[in-house]
Amino acid sequence: MPKTIIEPFKIKSVEPIFMSTEEERAEYISDAHYNPFLLHSRHVIIDLLTDSGTSAMSSEQWAGIMRGDESYAGASSWERLYDEIRDLTGYELQTHQGRAAERILYSQIGGKGKVFLSNTHFDTTRANIEHSGAEAFDIPTPLAADHDSDYHFKGDIDLEELEAKIAQHGAENIAAVILTVTNNSGGGQPVSMENARAAAEICRRHNILYIIDCCRIAENAWFIHQYEKGYESKTYREIAQEMFRLADGCIMSAKKDALVNMGGFLALRDAKLAEECTNLLIITEGFVTYGGLSGRDMEAMAQGLREVFDPEYLNYRIVSTRYLGEHIRAKGVPVLYPIGGHAVYVDAGRLYPHIPADQYPGQVLVCELYKRGGIRAVEIGSVMFGKYDDCGKLIPAPSELVRLAIPRRVYTQSHIDYVIEVFDEIMSTAPETRGLRITKETPLLRHFTAHFEPIKTATAAHGWALF
Repeated sequence: MPKTIIEPFKIKSVEPIFMSTEEERAEYISDAHYNPFLLHSRHVIIDLLTDSGTSAMSSEQWAGIMRGDESYAGASSWERLYDEIRDLTGYELQTHQGRAAERILYSQIGGKGKVFLSNTHFDTTRANIEHSGAEAFDIPTPLAADHDSDYHFKGDIDLEELEAKIAQHGAENIAAVILTVTNNSGGGQPVSMENARAAAEICRRHNILYIIDCCRIAENAWFIHQYEKGYESKTYREIAQEMFRLADGCIMSAKKDALVNMGGFLALRDAKLAEECTNLLIITEGFVTYGGLSGRDMEAMAQGLREVFDPEYLNYRIVSTRYLGEHIRAKGVPVLYPIGGHAVYVDAGRLYPHIPADQYPGQVLVCELYKRGGIRAVEIGSVMFGKYDDCGKLIPAPSELVRLAIPRRVYTQSHIDYVIEVFDEIMSTAPETRGLRITKETPLLRHFTAHFEPIKTATAAHGWALF
């Protein structure tokens, strides 16, 4: 049996990649204040910043774009999307933008004194929750702390801690339990059906709203099919449907597993809560059948929600991501293991043990990847999730990770082989690599716009100091 990964699709349209030299890239990243978010896309060779909205659409999705019904009310494209989501989730569709869905739901059920619990909140989820005045607590399984073990479901929520948090804050103050599948901020690790079911039982017992953040639920279903007993004969779609049946609703940024460049949705089981969210949708996003998304994008999303569960596609998707992770791991690059579905997470804290958290080793690595190879990635560490105490001292994130997120159906194996080769240079210069400091930041979601500058010289007292 051949071992080479082949893409289960043919390429019909291409987009040029503009090449650059290392000297040019050193200037580009300096002009971007050492923040890859501020780079021009034309200056990037391989873009692994995110898998969100960066997918290549199929010929059937492009055909749907042409069929799109742009009627404001009662559009046939809305009806197709509604039917697709209803069949997949069992819930009623409310809105069709991912971040809008977060804002609508969490502002509706959140507020001062309310608490949200999750296996790990993503950055925008946390920001929307905290903006409402509520608190967000991450309670991932303790097994996730061991980055080298081969346990397959490190995305699970900690069930004991879930019970403890409910007892501590009171069930009446828990706005929702959010299960993110796969667990993006936790290394793209999957959640087991057993864990999802147990969390659902706890929520039912305490009458707590149970929401699934399902933007990568097809990839999560692949892991359940492969590694959880009793699911070997089920289809990936059937596994996803079973998980949806456990919950009270879901939020999806469809720019991931729906294989589109725009869109998302909120879908809920409870009619009263759905009506309250619909009212907020109408005054902020638009009419129910049109708010926030064009008819042509709804057509593409409905088609993508079908295509994503194709077994050949999912096998290619997970195995090709694993290919990158296993190859750089073999070179000695510390990665979060096992390799997740949509991305490889490099442990920058272990790669650069001489760089302390307040000099942002993850941000250092993303800058090095760009300078050495034109590769854009994202820090998921103390830049994204660090906080300050009352004295202004950094409270570091649990891990200093860098995410290499693979866009769907975009890059071939030769592109990935190039990324692997760049890590040879990264590893050879790691001991001499120095830290960064923040020169400008915002109170929320600072990683998008923060400015950094390199730390140039060494001092005995404080490690690296500025000129």
